[in-house]
Amino acid sequence: MKSANTKTNKITKKDLFQANWRWLWSSQICWNYERMMSTGYLYTMLPTIKKLYPDPDDRKAMMKMHNQFFNTNAYVGGFIVGMDMAIEEKEGRKAERTIAGLKTGLMGPFAGVGDTIFGVILPTIFGSIAAYMGLKGNPVGAIIWLLVNFAVLFLRFGLLPLGYSQGEKLIYAAGDKLNRITDAAILLGVTVVGALIPTVISAPVPLVFKTGKVVLKAQTVLDQIMPSLVPVILVAVAYWLLGKKKMNSTRLIVSVLILGIVLGAFGIIGK
Repeated sequence: MKSANTKTNKITKKDLFQANWRWLWSSQICWNYERMMSTGYLYTMLPTIKKLYPDPDDRKAMMKMHNQFFNTNAYVGGFIVGMDMAIEEKEGRKAERTIAGLKTGLMGPFAGVGDTIFGVILPTIFGSIAAYMGLKGNPVGAIIWLLVNFAVLFLRFGLLPLGYSQGEKLIYAAGDKLNRITDAAILLGVTVVGALIPTVISAPVPLVFKTGKVVLKAQTVLDQIMPSLVPVILVAVAYWLLGKKKMNSTRLIVSVLILGIVLGAFGIIGK
C-alpha cells in the first residue's frame, strides 16, 4: 500500500530528455530583439504544457506566459527550464506568477555566470592553448578544443535534470512560502534591470548656459540632482509607452531613434 505522502510524478525521465533536447537545439530559435529567447523557451516547454494542462484555456494561458521576454545564457538556461518544469508539475497554473518571477529573477544572474564561464574563461584559456599548439603544427591543440566542447555539451545536457531536482526540493522545502520566493525573484529581477540603466544607457546633456562670468553646465546640475537622471527618465517613459495599446517594441525603438537624432542635431543630447 502506498503512503499518503507518495508523489506520483507526471514528468518522466523521457520528458526531461525531450525538453533537454529541444532546449539544446532550439533555445535561440527565432531569436529577436523584442522577446529574445521566448520562442525557444516556449518550444522547449510545449510537450510539458500539453501533458500538464489538459484544459485548452490553461494551455493558452501558460503558452502566453512562456512567450514573454526571456533572455539568458543558452548554456545554463536549461537549469531554469528544469526548475520551471518541477514547479509547474506540482503547482500547475497556480504557479504562473511564481514561474514568471523566477524566470525574470534568474535569467540575469545566470546570464552573467554563463557568459563569464562559457563565453570568456573557457574560450580564452583553452582556445589560446589550442591556437598556440595549432600554430606550432601540433594537432593535439585541435583535439583539446574538441574535447573541451564535448565536455561543455555533456555538462550543458545535465543542467536541466539538475534544475528539475532542485525545483522539487524548492517546492517541498518552501511549502506555502512560494509567494515569498516569487516576490524575492521579482525584486532581484527589478534590481538587475535597474542597475543596467546607468551602465548601459548613455544620454549626456551637453548644454552650457553662460551669464556673464558664470558658466553652468546642464549635465553637472543633473548629476547633482541624481546621477543618470536622464537615462532613468527615458527608461520610465519607454516603459510607460509600452503599456499603451498602439505601442509595441518596434515602434518604440523607431521613436527613440528619431528622438535621439533630433535631439542630437540640436545639441540637447550628446554621445
